[in-house]
Amino acid sequence: MPDASEQEFVEYFSARLPMLQRLAYSLCGDGDEADDLVQEAATRLFQRWSRASRADHIDAYVRAVVVRLFLDSRRKGWWRIRLFAAPPDARHAEDGGVEDRTVLRAALAQVPPRQRAVLVLRFLHDLPVDEVARTMGCSAGTVKSQTAHGLAAMRRLLDGADLVETTKGAAR
Repeated sequence: MPDASEQEFVEYFSARLPMLQRLAYSLCGDGDEADDLVQEAATRLFQRWSRASRADHIDAYVRAVVVRLFLDSRRKGWWRIRLFAAPPDARHAEDGGVEDRTVLRAALAQVPPRQRAVLVLRFLHDLPVDEVARTMGCSAGTVKSQTAHGLAAMRRLLDGADLVETTKGAAR
């Protein structure tokens, strides 16, 4: 890759890094795994930069790479391997909004990966159905049905959960 193209890649990816980290974290719920997803996406994008940089919607292309890497990781199951017996102690804040987000994030983690990807893209990243379909490589009807199934699963999981502030609207 020539130096000018390499510099162009670095500038593009540096500008999109926060968005990609939010997307990856929203999908997997784990900071380290999110970093791994973003790093793998960067590697793949760098390898294909000459072709990818000419794409009409490069942000959509990169989002699709992250989502597909997430879904592939769930099929492969490497995330089930534990290096430690227990996770490190988590610090809890007193803010009720944090508790709500924690409950929602825990419920989202229990939703099947494709449904989780659809919910994250539709509601946390506010993408329209057609763009989610392109990102995931499926039809708009599949996105709609996965959304319905994912929301139903979230409702079942949250039915017994005691959210601290239910009147403030959707927690993000």
